[in-house]
Amino acid sequence: MLTHLLLTFASCCLAAADHHDLVVYGGTPAGIMAAVEAKQLGISVVLIEPSGHLGGMTTAGLGRTDAGRQWAIGGLARKFYHRIFLHYQRPEAWIHETPSDYKKISPRLVAADTQWGFEPRVATAVFRDFLSENHVPVMLGQRLDLNGGVRKQGTRITAIVMESGRVFAGKMFIDASYEGDLMAKAGVSYTIGRESNAQYGETFNGVQTRWVDQHQFLESVDPYVVPGDPTSGLLPRIATGPPDAEGEGDRCVQAYCYRLCTTDVAENRCPWPKPKHYDERQYELLLRSLEAGDLRVPFPQGFMPNRKTDINNGGPFSTDNIGRNYDYPDADYATRDRIVQEHLDYTQGLMWTLANHPRVPEKVRKEFQTWSLAKDEFVDNDHWPPQLYIREARRMVSDYVITENDCFGKTIAKDSVGMVTYSGMDSHQTQRYVDANGHVRNEGGIWKGIRLYPISYRAIVPKASQCTNLLVPVCVSASHIAYGSVRMEPTYMILGQSSAAAAALALESNCDVQAIDYRKLRKRLLAEGQILAIPKRKH
Repeated sequence: MLTHLLLTFASCCLAAADHHDLVVYGGTPAGIMAAVEAKQLGISVVLIEPSGHLGGMTTAGLGRTDAGRQWAIGGLARKFYHRIFLHYQRPEAWIHETPSDYKKISPRLVAADTQWGFEPRVATAVFRDFLSENHVPVMLGQRLDLNGGVRKQGTRITAIVMESGRVFAGKMFIDASYEGDLMAKAGVSYTIGRESNAQYGETFNGVQTRWVDQHQFLESVDPYVVPGDPTSGLLPRIATGPPDAEGEGDRCVQAYCYRLCTTDVAENRCPWPKPKHYDERQYELLLRSLEAGDLRVPFPQGFMPNRKTDINNGGPFSTDNIGRNYDYPDADYATRDRIVQEHLDYTQGLMWTLANHPRVPEKVRKEFQTWSLAKDEFVDNDHWPPQLYIREARRMVSDYVITENDCFGKTIAKDSVGMVTYSGMDSHQTQRYVDANGHVRNEGGIWKGIRLYPISYRAIVPKASQCTNLLVPVCVSASHIAYGSVRMEPTYMILGQSSAAAAALALESNCDVQAIDYRKLRKRLLAEGQILAIPKRKH
């Protein structure tokens, strides 16, 4: 009898569904802007975030915005950065620094009516205001069931089911997650890793051992457990084999990291935590690199207001956890959780080592003893960022694939839904290996300047044969190297808003997302302040 009642209750839970015109999965900046746009256009929407954290990387430490050409950022994205600006116009917003001092050290991040550098807690407040003012219902901690969690009739998604059993039915769907789980489980084509240069007629895709940047080791760093003795085995964090041939594709994924918010204000600092399972052998390469004379402090400080920083990767051995994320994009939740934990342990151990290990030169140690985690950030997560920086995961393969030919102006899309605003193709390192001379090297890091270009609407919708009521503003259809110009938070916001505008138009026209009248979409986006092309004065 009890079993029967439980089964009946479970069936009722599964049968009862929340119905909305638009279901947005992923509380990233793209998802937030999509939900806000939908509300402003008068359609019912729900925003679902798998974790308990809203705002993606914009609220998780990436406060020094990769804005690139700020004039190319319009619409709701620009309103977000305007609100950041307004917050910092208030005298009470400045506790440990003055506005003029901040502008001196970060002049490009403060403009006439926008501000592009901000504290994580401020970004969180601004996003929450956007959502509350527009009465957007938000569901936190609701993860898509990866086993049968997407219900379809033909090419249309009818509902998605969460691990909790909750069902969200909709007419239109947006996958705004960094991972692209909804897209993948809906049967949409995607890829992971790097294509060969030959696949799309590119130059900077695939394996790139000849590319040398500031994140490379000095040539004297030995990779073996016993220096000079290959039979002793490799140190941790080095691949056991060499890369594939130059320009060939592989499954390597550019490195993930945490963007740490630190401060040098004594009363606002808390010490670097030492992981429970700390293993100094994991940092032997770092120590040898320092002892070889590479005394660059291994993180660049991107300054944010109130004497805080947005720490990114810097140098040959830093916050990028190279080679430890290949399985993440297509993994189940348990595997992802293990990968995230490994990244957390790695980063905390790295920072503790830099601040405390006696083999770290005093100059470097002092830097990490001066700057440490900010007490007033991420207060519900031990002052640690709640989001791992998923720079790249799945990428959709649709009828239009953005490639470096778009980046160099050889191909120009005629159905723009926003501009790429970042001024380069940017890939972080993908693997660490031993070269023919017996030295450790990093591979995969590239930054190549580009011309700004329009993003095709076809790059954010699947092939019509696969799904006709889904839009994908984050895991867009792009080659690995071209995705390096798309994968910035302002661009995600732009594409999130444009995706919702397109979904609303498809609802109004009672048609598939692939069949909307682009002229109407373009007119709507321009009216809302989106930038869809390079103005003539910018040529």
